[in-house]
Amino acid sequence: MGSPFTVVLGAGLSKRFGSPKLDVQCAGRAVGSWVLQAVSAAGLPPGGVVVGPKAPLFLNEWPSWLRLQNRAPEAGLASSLAIAAQYAAAQGSETMLVMLADMPLLDPRFLRKLLAASAPTATVQCDGRPGVPALLPRAMYPALFNLKGDRGAGKLLAQQPELACVEAPAGMLMDIDQPEDLARAELTLSSRSSN
Repeated sequence: MGSPFTVVLGAGLSKRFGSPKLDVQCAGRAVGSWVLQAVSAAGLPPGGVVVGPKAPLFLNEWPSWLRLQNRAPEAGLASSLAIAAQYAAAQGSETMLVMLADMPLLDPRFLRKLLAASAPTATVQCDGRPGVPALLPRAMYPALFNLKGDRGAGKLLAQQPELACVEAPAGMLMDIDQPEDLARAELTLSSRSSN
């Protein structure tokens, strides 16, 4: 089987952050750029980024990545996931690797570990539930087309009888929701680069 279609969900409205966050600098690189860097370091080909009506500027540095536009990001995360699944289905992708654009601590080694398992595979979240990053099989796409609200595929993943779950490294799942999250991520990334 070939590589999955990799999709990064980046159409959020950044309400809790207070301003568009994916272009904000974090340890010398835009927040959103860290995830694409992790995908590249994991040896995966460029995929697609679901963006709102105005794409973040950091994507100018990643011209090989597709921009999948969500014209109504206010409809919630589910609308972006539906757009990604529709594109993956149209391309005939057997699997889709889904992650969020505001997770700068994503580890390429973890992505490789996730890909070594059979889909569906999800990451165990802090509350114990399955979530992203997740590897979804083609059989799940139709259910994703009709998702609503600001929830992702977690509930659908939990219903999969053959779901494999992978534990994430400590701290990796931190996403940038508020300005203080940015400061914590920057501290972690800076300490990594000095080691």
